[in-house]
Amino acid sequence: MILHLYFARRFALALLTIAAVLTALVVLVDLIDQTREFADFDVGFGQRIGLTMLNVPKTLNQILPLIMILGTIALFVSLARSSELVVTRAAGRSAIRALIGPVAVSIVIGVLATTTLGPIVAATSKQYATLAETYRSGGVSAVSISEEGLWLRQGGETGQTVIRAARSNADASVLYDVTFVAYAPNGGPVRRIEAGSAALRDGAWSLRNAKAWPLATGINPEANAVEQDVLEIPSTLTLDGIRERLGTPAGVSIWDMPEFITQLEQAGFSARKHVVWMQSELARPIFLMGMVLVAAAFTMRHTRFGGTGTAVLAAVLLGFGLYFIRSFAQILGENGQIPVLLAAWAPPVASILLALGLLLQAEDG
Repeated sequence: MILHLYFARRFALALLTIAAVLTALVVLVDLIDQTREFADFDVGFGQRIGLTMLNVPKTLNQILPLIMILGTIALFVSLARSSELVVTRAAGRSAIRALIGPVAVSIVIGVLATTTLGPIVAATSKQYATLAETYRSGGVSAVSISEEGLWLRQGGETGQTVIRAARSNADASVLYDVTFVAYAPNGGPVRRIEAGSAALRDGAWSLRNAKAWPLATGINPEANAVEQDVLEIPSTLTLDGIRERLGTPAGVSIWDMPEFITQLEQAGFSARKHVVWMQSELARPIFLMGMVLVAAAFTMRHTRFGGTGTAVLAAVLLGFGLYFIRSFAQILGENGQIPVLLAAWAPPVASILLALGLLLQAEDG
């Protein structure tokens, strides 16, 4: 147990060091990107720093498998150079048993990434999108799903407009049973519109069978209501923006995902992409464990044998290959070409089996 704790502590320190270095690089690169993106807008340096810090958790969440690979390589190369692996084997410990500590750490990190880091990324991503849109256009647009249907909010110089639709077609191009409530810049409602359907085209909503009620003070809304077969309302929303916000599972916490999937299906959207993402998040601890085993299979060797650089390169390339296969399987699952469970769980399990095969070959082959 003391040896397992020692290896686990060394592995955790290696991960923290590499994560700190990569975080510094991510902050620097993202700050440059934010400066370039908002160069034409009145965004100060402090605001760009804020946007960068909101974007950092998302990037770290994406490169977590790389951190696990590099941390494992750093650990076992260090142990090999100090001959601690030789001493461990001489004490009767096999290579696979020596991996118990690092593997346990990787599982803990995977569980924390799924249950804690994921919700943090969802919250920071929403805040980043809100601030970025505010800096660009001065108004805030929002998209959400609830039991009442699809809710949208568009903003501009003339005020905010809240839109509720009972349902939508699969690609969100047409909304049905729609209600528009327009608010003045000072916050009071000024107009209510109900329509049978609404389609977003060329920067405007095209409403069919619409009825509009003015909500100004001193006016009878029903007496002054106007019915129109076709009504055009300018919009700051875009179809790509709506689909991106509805179709980005990372913007929803893993704890809220089952309810969100149900609401998405009730609103008429396909939730397959979100189901695949949720299953992939649940399988993440297994995948991170596979990354540790893959990196260890190439680096648990004494440095006197030579070829350390080649082994490190092979471990990194194989890790990237497995990550690509996992992403490709998710895409196939989202498109319905393979079952959801196969898309989410097959790559992590395959990576573990591959790494165990390499380890057994190195120890007993």
